[in-house]
Amino acid sequence: MDSLIVDNWGHLLRKMPSLLLGLLLFALGVVANLYSGLGMSPWGVFQYGIARNIPLTFGQVSQIVGLAVLLLGWALGFPPGLGTLANMFFIGFFIDLIMGLGLIPEPGDIIGQFAMLIVSIALIGVASLFYLRVQLGAGPRDGLMVGLVSRLDRPVSHVRIAIEGTVLVLGYILGGPVGIGTLINALLLGPSVQLAFRLGRFNPKSKQVNLYRLARCLSGDDDLP
Repeated sequence: MDSLIVDNWGHLLRKMPSLLLGLLLFALGVVANLYSGLGMSPWGVFQYGIARNIPLTFGQVSQIVGLAVLLLGWALGFPPGLGTLANMFFIGFFIDLIMGLGLIPEPGDIIGQFAMLIVSIALIGVASLFYLRVQLGAGPRDGLMVGLVSRLDRPVSHVRIAIEGTVLVLGYILGGPVGIGTLINALLLGPSVQLAFRLGRFNPKSKQVNLYRLARCLSGDDDLP
């Protein structure tokens, strides 16, 4: 077997622990965000609102929404990576596992609620570092945002506000948890991710590998970063 193929497969396998740890931490952050009882991020509000109205778990709804967003982003010209697929499946899987096992206690007072909210935001920041630094593809929602930015020729900030505003309103209508925590999420999630990237010395502009390039790498036609 070609040495480049062997090296690329080995490199890919060495990336898996960081990817899976990141997705587990992200799921812990989402559940802690929910259990804070102060309100969730827009996508959390939307997904939990759906889960309240259909016979599916929060994690299963997260998987279905992730798949729908992934396919829409792909249709808009942003092909997913292996990390995108893992994000779509494993975060929902881990959410249900964490909630089912009762791994995160619900706080009993307002101080505990705010502490859990801050911890949840920090967890999501660290999680983003772990799963993005392997460069195997961003999350499904990032793909949708990039695809819309490309098609609409609008600034990223405008597209992001439009997407998150839409899912927040829909989630609120469906009974999702909106509160002061929703505003705090909006203000602190970005800085949390940026701080994690800075501490982890990760360049967010690093090229992510989509499925097409990954296939070439594993067949020996390209080198895996």
